[in-house]
Amino acid sequence: MTKSTETPMMKQFSDIKKRYPDAIILFRCGDFYETYGQDAVETAKILNIVLTKRSNKNSDAVEMAGFPFHAIDNYLPKLIKEGKRVAICEQLEDPKTTKGKLVKRDITELVTPGVSINDNILNAKENNFLAAINIDEDTCGAALLDISTGEFLVYEGNLNSIKKIIANFMPKEVLYERTKHNIYYKNFDNTYFTFPQDSWVYNLDNATDRLLKHFKTTSLKGYGINTLKKAIVAAGAIFYYLDQTKHTQTNHITTISRIETNNYVWLDQFTIKNLELFNTTNSNGKALINVLDKTSTPMGGRLLKRWMSFPLKDVKEIQQRLDVVEFFINNKEVFNDIEQHLKQIGDLERITSRIVLGRISPRELLQLKTALKSIEPIKNLCINSTSLQLTQYAKQLNPCQQLIDRIEAEIAENAPAVANKIGIIANGYNDTLDQLRHIAYSGKSYLMQMQQQEIEKTGIQSLKIGFNNVFGYYIEVRNIYKDKIPESWIRKQTLVNAERYITQELKEYEEQILNAEERMLQMEMQLFTDLIVDMQGFTTLIQQNASIISQLDCLMAFAQVSQTNNYTKPTVSNENILDIKDGRHPVIETQLEHFENYVPNDVLLNATEQQIIIVTGPNMAGKSALLRQTALIVLMAQIGCFVPALHAHVGVVDKIFTRVGANDNISVGESTFMVEMNEAANILNNISDRSLVLFDELGRGTSTYDGISIAWAIIEFIHNHRSFRPRTLFATHYHELNEMENLYPRICNYNVSVKDNGENVVFLRKLVKGGSAHSFGINVARLAGMPDKIVKRATKVLQQLEQQNKRGANKKNVKIEKEEPEMQLSLFQFEDQTILALKEEIQHLNVNQLTPLEALNKLHYIKQVLFKK
Repeated sequence: MTKSTETPMMKQFSDIKKRYPDAIILFRCGDFYETYGQDAVETAKILNIVLTKRSNKNSDAVEMAGFPFHAIDNYLPKLIKEGKRVAICEQLEDPKTTKGKLVKRDITELVTPGVSINDNILNAKENNFLAAINIDEDTCGAALLDISTGEFLVYEGNLNSIKKIIANFMPKEVLYERTKHNIYYKNFDNTYFTFPQDSWVYNLDNATDRLLKHFKTTSLKGYGINTLKKAIVAAGAIFYYLDQTKHTQTNHITTISRIETNNYVWLDQFTIKNLELFNTTNSNGKALINVLDKTSTPMGGRLLKRWMSFPLKDVKEIQQRLDVVEFFINNKEVFNDIEQHLKQIGDLERITSRIVLGRISPRELLQLKTALKSIEPIKNLCINSTSLQLTQYAKQLNPCQQLIDRIEAEIAENAPAVANKIGIIANGYNDTLDQLRHIAYSGKSYLMQMQQQEIEKTGIQSLKIGFNNVFGYYIEVRNIYKDKIPESWIRKQTLVNAERYITQELKEYEEQILNAEERMLQMEMQLFTDLIVDMQGFTTLIQQNASIISQLDCLMAFAQVSQTNNYTKPTVSNENILDIKDGRHPVIETQLEHFENYVPNDVLLNATEQQIIIVTGPNMAGKSALLRQTALIVLMAQIGCFVPALHAHVGVVDKIFTRVGANDNISVGESTFMVEMNEAANILNNISDRSLVLFDELGRGTSTYDGISIAWAIIEFIHNHRSFRPRTLFATHYHELNEMENLYPRICNYNVSVKDNGENVVFLRKLVKGGSAHSFGINVARLAGMPDKIVKRATKVLQQLEQQNKRGANKKNVKIEKEEPEMQLSLFQFEDQTILALKEEIQHLNVNQLTPLEALNKLHYIKQVLFKK
């Protein structure tokens, strides 16, 4: 765009765009938000709106797309969900008062995936974390903020642990230092929306000062993060980003907490994915969260995800949760009463944040009042229970009665949904406001009252008060009563037979009634704003209530799902043992048809006799389900939920590792086998004495002998580790590994049994002692609908291989006989193609004309065709 064709308004847009080059500018023009240039092209495509041009005659015309300003809540979420940063440019003055001058405009908010507070963008049961990563060669730092709830967390550790933290919290946007671009993309998943920041932002002194200023303290020791220099820098980077995006109202961020990974089970990104805790690759499948989430509040749903990402290791804490779950199962009446009140609470956390941000609506204040009114009965129910933990919760709940009283007194029960309309403040709260409402809504009766008063004062019975658009309100008196007109009246208009007057009282009333609604709106907005400011003093108390309520909500969800699905309270201890009787997969069992029963299985692992179980058996027999259900039972026990088993003794684990499936990562040059080896290496380099390790089909991505060798060496490494004896399940098709049971004392063979009647295989899905020598892969191929020709040929090849293996043939000397096409014809196919041809030939043969020699040759020919080898 050249300067000669750039209008003042477009120059204003260009200047703003230069300050926010990587954002889509929503440029307010009257009743519309407009976008221009490349912004318009992208916006039109994402929102599916018309793309036009600002001037069709001008060769330098600019693309343009826009939508009504009141539709922003519908359109903005679509842009953010596409990963766009959106800068909202508002008119900073009333166009009516600018008198032809250019209206002042500027960015009032920069909305990005990580700093959104719009309900249409946020997922009610998911945190919306913004992460900042301070990457270094040795120690790294990370900070996570959910501006919609005020949760602020930091962590410091090596790069692998930072990757785990990011994977567990699943932030919506990640900040990093611009100069570390290559390091970031080498180590972190590229599915996150990212934003690079300038290097000067990542400065310890600046970050420390910013945090001290925000928390109004002289030291960070009180938060236990003063020694975490890398994490402090990351936290400072987040605050800088908040400033940059115009999110300056941050009083709801009342604390900053250190993520104590030593208190929680280590779940790496592979394990979270492989166990399908939150997502599943099957479009019709369920993740574990879908089974367990019976929460009644959004904040309870968010906390449940946190608990699942960070299972506890402390036996006492786990037992406390299990005891509360048991109490609710055994005290259904208390459960039902609390549940009814929980359903009235809503999202306390995000409502509180909107109070501080100044974005709360009148209706949300009414919801807050309803929520706080539910706190008192929940507190009483908990304090009167026989559960020690529930009484502890009760002590921390605060009904905030003063706040309830203020909302009740000040906010109308039928308050509007938005804050820029009249009717927010309750009648009877403010005398001046009530008077304005009386004037605005009771004008006719007020005028009649004034008219009667003037009649009584003057004695003029025919006096009347009227109104027109030219002169406003007036008192009309017929000329015959001129002598009774008070001197204080002012003549306004002369008619043929009458005069019209105004009085000081009528003039004041006219001013009042004409400006009443405007004044009402101003007064209501001021009273509403004053209330919100005063409510900010309750932020900490409300956040504490939200924390306790969300914990109660999770435990009640555990109780509900445990009772519905027939779960059992596990025994949890510090012993190095895992003893599961009749364990079931918590997700698969919910997806069976009503006539199907899940086949339960026992698993016993310990450090003395049965540390490693090698599981063999055919495909589809249930080996993978067995491995996953074992891990899920352990995880469920350590988050405080009952488990799908008849009995379970869970010696707490500190790490759960899984290596299942066959995936590649071609985008970064990693084959299936490379991904497999990367995951296996990660496990073996991080195992501990209390780890639970699950390997499923390790080594299948390479040649058979290579795979067997790697699998053998890994099992041997785990068994003979000089320091640790992690409990391990190793599912495999390599039957050669069954020999390890005879060589190592803590390795045991099990197989998932099948019933083979010679032609068909029935999967019994029961884990039994001993190894299996067959995979029944050809049978599975038949079940999958493989063509019969292929199944038969594969069976013959398998027979040849097995026979040569019995004779001790070397792999290099294995020979498979070439398939002869004729051998593949069935009797019916043979008849169709050969006999029919011979029949036709014989039918046209004239036997009477054949010589004896010709007849003999023809017979020889027929014999050759029929019995050709």
